[in-house]
Amino acid sequence: MSTATVKACSLGRNIYLNVHSFGRAIALFMMLWGCTAPGFNASNLTWKTYLNTRYNFEFPYPSNWNALPPPENNDGIVFVSPQDESVKIRSWAGNQLPASLNPDQNAKITVNPNFQNAQGISGVLVVEVGQKESSMTLTITQGQIKYYWRGQSQSQDFTDYYHLFYYIAQQYKVPKQ
Repeated sequence: MSTATVKACSLGRNIYLNVHSFGRAIALFMMLWGCTAPGFNASNLTWKTYLNTRYNFEFPYPSNWNALPPPENNDGIVFVSPQDESVKIRSWAGNQLPASLNPDQNAKITVNPNFQNAQGISGVLVVEVGQKESSMTLTITQGQIKYYWRGQSQSQDFTDYYHLFYYIAQQYKVPKQ
């Protein structure tokens, strides 16, 4: 192999590595930009606050969203967007069974908190992107009570609602222990 061929191969390899690294940097930038992208301004909406009288959790929701009839046990609520009834915000709570009554007590799954609401209370925030439907679910455990909040929409519209859902999850309040 001649020196010119080695230099050409080396130059080609360096260009490939630089382009490949640059491509990764652009992809990383786009992902991070998407997490902080402007476009949602809470002050542009009129808000109401839902307060659950049974479990004492609360969260803001856009004032023009419609509430579905609550369950008889008053454990939660569902709000539906007036523009698209497939877009929903729901929240509920429930008492956990004591470990002695749980038949699967040996099958414990531990998930470390990855989210903190404006109250400073930690929880687990999970974003699931499906082929048809996507959702953001917040779970907070306080003592024997588990609190849930979920925003969901059709997958093709999820990016339009992501920042709204995230804002509401941040504002979700539960009783302090």
